[in-house]
Amino acid sequence: MDDKIILLVEDNPDDEELIRIALQENNIVSQLIVVHSGAEALDYLFGTGRYTNRGRSMLPHLILLDVKLPKLHGQEVLRRLRADKRTTFLPVVMLTTSDEEKDVLTSYRFGANSYIRKPVDFVQFTEAVRQLGLYWLVLNEPPPRRLGV
Repeated sequence: MDDKIILLVEDNPDDEELIRIALQENNIVSQLIVVHSGAEALDYLFGTGRYTNRGRSMLPHLILLDVKLPKLHGQEVLRRLRADKRTTFLPVVMLTTSDEEKDVLTSYRFGANSYIRKPVDFVQFTEAVRQLGLYWLVLNEPPPRRLGV
C-alpha cells in the first residue's frame, strides 16, 4: 500500500490525529493528505487556489470526507466531485460523527460509496479505520486511474 494516497477532509484536529494514528498503527497508507475545509478539498482535487501547481493527474485512491465542514459542506463537495468527469469514480467514504438520517440519505443520493460513523471509543475507532483501509486500498477493485474515464 506504499503508493496509495488518502485525502482526508477533516476540520477537527482531534479526529484528524486519531485517523492519522489509526492509519499508522495499521500500516495502511504511506501518504495522507489532509485538508481542513470543503473548499480546500476542491482546490486540492481540481488543482486550483493554493494547489494550482499540484499535478492534477495524481488523484487520491480514497477520500475520507467529513459531512460537517466549514466553508463548504461535505455533501456539496461530494456533489461537485460526482459532477466532474475527472473525479466521478473516486471512492468517497463519508467519515463523520453525524447520525442524522438526512445526512446519510443525502450522502448516498450524491454518490457516496460508504457512510461510516466515527466510533467514540479509540479501540473501536482504530479497528474501523483498519477495516476501512483494508477494504478500500487492498480488496476493492478501483476503476481505471485514467482521467475522464
